[in-house]
Amino acid sequence: MRFKLQLEVNKRAFGNRLPINYQYEQSSAIYRILARADKDYATWLHENGFRMENGKTFKFFSYSRFDIERYKILHEEGRMLILSDTVEWQISFLPEKSTQSFIQGLFMDQVFEIGDRKSTVQFIVRNVEVMPSPEFTEEMTFRTLSPMCLKLRHEGRKVDYLSPTDSAASYILFKGLIEKYSLFYGTECPFHVEGCRLEVLSSPKSVLVKIKADTPQETKVRGFMCRMRISAPLELMRFLYESSAGSLSSMGFGFLKVEK
Repeated sequence: MRFKLQLEVNKRAFGNRLPINYQYEQSSAIYRILARADKDYATWLHENGFRMENGKTFKFFSYSRFDIERYKILHEEGRMLILSDTVEWQISFLPEKSTQSFIQGLFMDQVFEIGDRKSTVQFIVRNVEVMPSPEFTEEMTFRTLSPMCLKLRHEGRKVDYLSPTDSAASYILFKGLIEKYSLFYGTECPFHVEGCRLEVLSSPKSVLVKIKADTPQETKVRGFMCRMRISAPLELMRFLYESSAGSLSSMGFGFLKVEK
């Protein structure tokens, strides 16, 4: 289920200078809000997720970048100056607790901060709207609202971040999606990679995202923004839209918008 949050930018609290690398902090804000409603649920989601036999974990929420109507980039400072009074944010939840009443009641009027040691912005949730589901078909066009991360792991710890135009991108995307599907439903996925297809419709834009920026734990993840056409069975297409495309969806990667 997907929600659109209308956020008031409370500039009086800490100002309006948002770090450009704010994606990880969005995830932390979601965990903190969940913890206020049900600490055990948030701990389970954060620390365990749904665990596969090979040790992989998936956490079933995803989200977009902030949709900010008016802003100014301060490149030298690595900051974004928010000029709008309000911001929109889309979040999608898969777990069974994520009913309409649970999420709307939980997020409404919540106050949270996004930032780092240099600058922080406070947001107040003023409205939580359930977004209508699109009409799903076996071929759909999407645009990424946050960078899509396609990871190819090698022996050892080496990881390559693939462009959607890479020859292995389609296999990596759908293999990961099928694993998530099997894990969430607790049964073997009836669909196969061979029955799915990825067609990139625009030149992918590379985006390097810093996780835990300016800390000893900082890591860098490369994702790509693009338009793409997906062919897949209907049920798998719906799951893709709800769970996002590629890896690290619970850190805000691969959030999709349907395009006509």
